[in-house]
Formats: sequence, structure tokens, C-alpha cells
Amino acid sequence: MTNKSSQKTAARAKRHNRLRHKVSGTAARPRLAVYKSNTAVYAQLIDDVSHKTLAAADSRKEKGTQLEAAKAVGTAVAKKAADLQVTEVVFDRGGFQYMGAIAALADAAREGGLTF
Repeated sequence: MTNKSSQKTAARAKRHNRLRHKVSGTAARPRLAVYKSNTAVYAQLIDDVSHKTLAAADSRKEKGTQLEAAKAVGTAVAKKAADLQVTEVVFDRGGFQYMGAIAALADAAREGGLTF
């Protein structure tokens, strides 16, 4: 018998694998990969062609709610992308629903100058 949390994790991994067949990043248009744990939100700009992470940000040092932390991560990753002269990205929500912290991060990244 499996517990509910492992079923949820397996379902999210299945959704993420299905999504990754369609979403891929390049140097000109990297993949903005988002991961959300119970305590933090992480975002990375990834070039899938050369298998390199171009920039990353997380909310481990942020204070406040998870929504506020996600907004800070979105702003930080948009600033790092601007430093790399990247304006367009492909959004990879990591199998998570597009709501709450994931949507807040995406909105903050858009306000920071990223388009996706």
C-alpha cells in the first residue's frame, strides 16, 4: 500500500515527464524550469542543447509567505536573464499546476522583462 504523498509525487513526475517531451530550451531561448518544495521555490534558466544551467535563483533566504518568495525568485531570475541578454524563455512549470507560487513566479518574471 502506498501513501498519499508518494502518489502525489509520482503523479507530478509523470506530468513533468510528459511536459518535457514538448518543452526544450536553447541558448537563444532557454528553458525556465521551476520547482516548488514545501519550504522553497527554485528557478533555473537551462540550455538543453549544451546541457548547461545559465542562471539560477531560489527562495531559501527569503522571508515571508511562499507567494512573496516566489515573486522575489521571479524578479531575481529575470534580472539574471537580462544580464545574460536573454529576453525570451520557454516556461517549464515542472508538472505543478499553474497557480499560486508558480503563477506568481511567472508573473514576476514577465514584469522583469522575460517573455514566454
